[in-house]
Amino acid sequence: MRQTISGRTTLRCSPPRRRGAAALIAGTIVGLLAGPLPAAGAAAPAADGPKADGNSSMVMVLDSSGSMKERDGSGGTRMDSARKAVGSVVDSLPDAYPTGLRVYGADKPKGCTDTRLAKPVQPLDRDGIKQAVAGVKPKGDTPIGYSLQQAAKDLPEPKAGALGHRSIVLISDGESNCAPDPCKVAAQLGKKGIDLRIDTIGFQVRGKAKRQLECIAEQGHGSYYDAPDAAALARQLERAGRLSADGYRFKGKQITGSLRPKGATGIQPGQYLDSIGPGEKKYYTAELDAKTAADFAVTAVPQPGVKTGMSDGLDVELTTADDYAFPCDAPNGNVGFPGMEGATPITAAASRIPTEDGDGSCDKAGTYLLKVERETEAESSQSRWPIELVYSTEGPLKKGITPAQSETEYGAWGPEGARLPTGQPKTVAGGTGFNDATAIESGVWKDKVLPGQTRYYKVPVGWGQQLRYKAEFANEPTVDERPVASSFVHTDAYSPRRVPVKDSEFDDHSDYSAEPAAVDFGTVPVSWTNRWEDSDGAVQPVRMKGDYYLAVTLGPKAAEFAKNTAIGVVLRVETAGKAKAGPQHNAPALKAQDDNDAGTRADSEGSDGTGLSLPLLAGIAGGALLVAAAVAFIVVRTRRGASGSGNGTVPTRGEW
Repeated sequence: MRQTISGRTTLRCSPPRRRGAAALIAGTIVGLLAGPLPAAGAAAPAADGPKADGNSSMVMVLDSSGSMKERDGSGGTRMDSARKAVGSVVDSLPDAYPTGLRVYGADKPKGCTDTRLAKPVQPLDRDGIKQAVAGVKPKGDTPIGYSLQQAAKDLPEPKAGALGHRSIVLISDGESNCAPDPCKVAAQLGKKGIDLRIDTIGFQVRGKAKRQLECIAEQGHGSYYDAPDAAALARQLERAGRLSADGYRFKGKQITGSLRPKGATGIQPGQYLDSIGPGEKKYYTAELDAKTAADFAVTAVPQPGVKTGMSDGLDVELTTADDYAFPCDAPNGNVGFPGMEGATPITAAASRIPTEDGDGSCDKAGTYLLKVERETEAESSQSRWPIELVYSTEGPLKKGITPAQSETEYGAWGPEGARLPTGQPKTVAGGTGFNDATAIESGVWKDKVLPGQTRYYKVPVGWGQQLRYKAEFANEPTVDERPVASSFVHTDAYSPRRVPVKDSEFDDHSDYSAEPAAVDFGTVPVSWTNRWEDSDGAVQPVRMKGDYYLAVTLGPKAAEFAKNTAIGVVLRVETAGKAKAGPQHNAPALKAQDDNDAGTRADSEGSDGTGLSLPLLAGIAGGALLVAAAVAFIVVRTRRGASGSGNGTVPTRGEW
């Protein structure tokens, strides 16, 4: 039976624990080539969320039929509440996020083609959308199916070779009374592209109308949000809109993996984009020498919250491409979904690490075969998943360097007894994925997470240091004093190459019902020789210095009971220990930038972790990279020294 990646096997909402999850990062240098380099440990950006990426867009489809003239119990009509909700969501969206508005039933007393684009999909014009919805007068029929067909045409296609998120958000107070059948239309649209999503919001609906909207969302690979009153309508519309705008930011070169091992698609170190269907297997090959370590990480990004089953997940396997097909290291090659409430981004990784004595089955030079397999239950969403594949390499240590011994114990920073920072938290906005993960450092940070959302952060960790953190979710008001549903909170940690760090000793998964809850995680100290430890994913990935990633997820079902649009979370982060100058035995602690540079030069022989040589990197980035590293190092050391210590407490409602 496929297991989930939750950290405990006894959690009520979680099936048995899987071996692990994650992915691998070779995209560090790809990111350098693609755009400006953010300084490690630099101050985090303002918490206004991710910016528009140019590849995603949204169109709202608003019911303007005659029934929207009815009173809704808030002192006005349903249309009055819809106008306020539209104003609320556009105020919450990122600047320039392409957004449009389509209405139906607004122009004729009768008519099954009565729909028009009130505001074209273009860089966000908040005032223009508010003015457009202010002029809508409800009067006609409810042609939902035809309106969905037109809305799909309203959304611009992403740039060539890019992946994005195109969203239709339908707001309706009743069922369609016109052909075509909107559920069938949603199913047809759902088959046309991996980037299209249809969310539905039922405003004071029940019975057949509610079931129809739920069907549209399921067939359109989206979510249904119930809005029994005006406040809920504004809250649910804002959630749907912000999930659209904050979709995973993809990077990479478009490729198509082979469906069979024979003729598998050849890849070189870099970052790639592909897609995978239900039950499908994709194959890729890589040429490796006898000494280079290689990591292959695959991140699958289904539409958030779509239906998944216990057996759904991703398997990544690396083997030699000969008659024997020996499997290489993959303790984190099999991953499912936490919480069993719907899809979230998941990452699996496989590695080829030459053994210490050089006589392992995967030590030989030659061709290696990477298999990526998707497992999907019949009742789960059948939409294709975008996948981001990162292939990175790492050369051996220079001759004459004796590496420090492995570090396999947590010491004082284990699951019990660690004293994490306290104090006033700094506001931060987590990234949508690995590519735009927000840089943070030791200290206390606060963010907000939407139901069904995963936020990503990165923390610089040096040789001999270890990462320890806790994510504390706030005591939140609920729509009822006693929520009938519960959800979950979850965290994952990853190495600089996106290889997941998994250990069941930590509480990385917890139930959540709007009362205080916390999840925590940590790593052993970073040591080059950790790669040779048989640790099932808890120690092996912690084998290099760099930015370690942490991801925080809130379950989709929190949308059923949380009164606030997003849930408050406090991150208490500590980078424990003094960074050493390099991976070598008896390396001194870093005291100055010269020591840091020397440690970097001693790390490996001509490899920066992605297959690009250090001379080539220097030629690309020039002296600016070294200046940025120096500034980042000074900032990290200064701020780390100011970090407090002590046991953290879960934030109360008043802190938000």
